[in-house]
Amino acid sequence: MKTILNALQDANKTYQAELLQLAKTNQVTLAEWHLLDALAQGWDTQDKLAQAMKLDHSTLSRQLKALGNKGLVESEAISRDNRQLKYTLSENGTTVLATLTDQAQAYSKQIFSVWSEDEQQMMKILLNRLENSLAKNEIA
Repeated sequence: MKTILNALQDANKTYQAELLQLAKTNQVTLAEWHLLDALAQGWDTQDKLAQAMKLDHSTLSRQLKALGNKGLVESEAISRDNRQLKYTLSENGTTVLATLTDQAQAYSKQIFSVWSEDEQQMMKILLNRLENSLAKNEIA
């Protein structure tokens, strides 16, 4: 029988593979999907996005450029020298993000369709407890 942590790793691999397939179906990467979501949450400059997503500026810049090339993100200069930009979702970006969100929620609903509300609540409690234990017991 698998250990708890191994079972969680395997479940996460399966889950991430499904999310990757959803992203590919909508012509974005997982990283771009996360970036679209961060923009929708109001993180609108490279500095804010880099901090929120814990990315370096060069990686973030490449991802923003790719999303711009796909017509999912728009930018506007907000400084006098046009070096600082404010990013927003385009209409198409908003549509793609909404589609991805709906598909991910449907997938999640399908996964837990055979779980009772009590089972789902217990899993949340146990996973939160596990997360707290992991955070308190980091390897030095």
